[in-house]
Amino acid sequence: MSVNLDAIMASVPAKTSRVSWNRRDLILYALGLGAPELKFTYELDKDFSPLPFYPLCVGAKGESQDVVGFGAARSWPKIPGVTFDVNKLLHGEQAIEILKPIPLEGNFKTVNRTSGVYDLGKATVITNESIIYDKDDQPMVRLEGASFIRDAGGWGGPRRPKDPRDVDVPKDRKPDKVDSHYIAPTQAMLYRLSGDYNPLHADPKVATSVGFKAPILHGLCTYGHCSRAILKNYADNDYKRFKSIRGRFLTPVFPGETLEHNMWLVNNDGSNLTIAFQTKIKERNVPCLSGTAVVKAAGAKI
Repeated sequence: MSVNLDAIMASVPAKTSRVSWNRRDLILYALGLGAPELKFTYELDKDFSPLPFYPLCVGAKGESQDVVGFGAARSWPKIPGVTFDVNKLLHGEQAIEILKPIPLEGNFKTVNRTSGVYDLGKATVITNESIIYDKDDQPMVRLEGASFIRDAGGWGGPRRPKDPRDVDVPKDRKPDKVDSHYIAPTQAMLYRLSGDYNPLHADPKVATSVGFKAPILHGLCTYGHCSRAILKNYADNDYKRFKSIRGRFLTPVFPGETLEHNMWLVNNDGSNLTIAFQTKIKERNVPCLSGTAVVKAAGAKI
């Protein structure tokens, strides 16, 4: 099959939209991640601040302060002879880079674009990038994601290259730090109030219809718990020191399970700490998330 990648990429033009949040949104998000610290959950705390990775969830919420619908039409790349089925979509990877500390509230422009389309043979991988701009129209946050669509490959496209930013988990030593978070039975119901109202995470009938024994935890909730562990253990819960995190989802988590975050310091250049991590479901001893994070070193200029 002859592949015209330029035409495929042109079939999904960049889209500009608006997102907003306030202090209530930040508190609700922190509670949805089980954060116990008053600085993230009580607006009158003298050190009240946002969890820096909050923008991970704001795309689903947009500007709304109400429940929003799930399953709106998506813009898919147009590949001759290939049909995408939304029911076969998996959120495979996610990354966030904080370019400027996020404010406690505001309304902001976001530009979303498809950044790559790759052929895995049995699946297609679509990568995307979203940039949120501050009130002065300067880039504030960069989000990157990868979606895997099963049974949609074999169209002759390129393979996805390895990202040079990825760091493997050390296999020759024990983790430098370990943290655990119990996922309460109601965690997904609380987390969904931050914008992701996919019934897969709430409705037992929907969950069993797609092969799960019960509603699963949002992948980005697992991701937020891991990010929170890194912020606490390597940045003293200082949101201004958190720079980036990249992770790959490995298996779904069920509310009522325990997340065990294993973390390794793999580089310290005096300014930045690079941490490799792997989160496991403790009860099953199954990895569910792995990746790399970067935080500012203590005392480094922010």
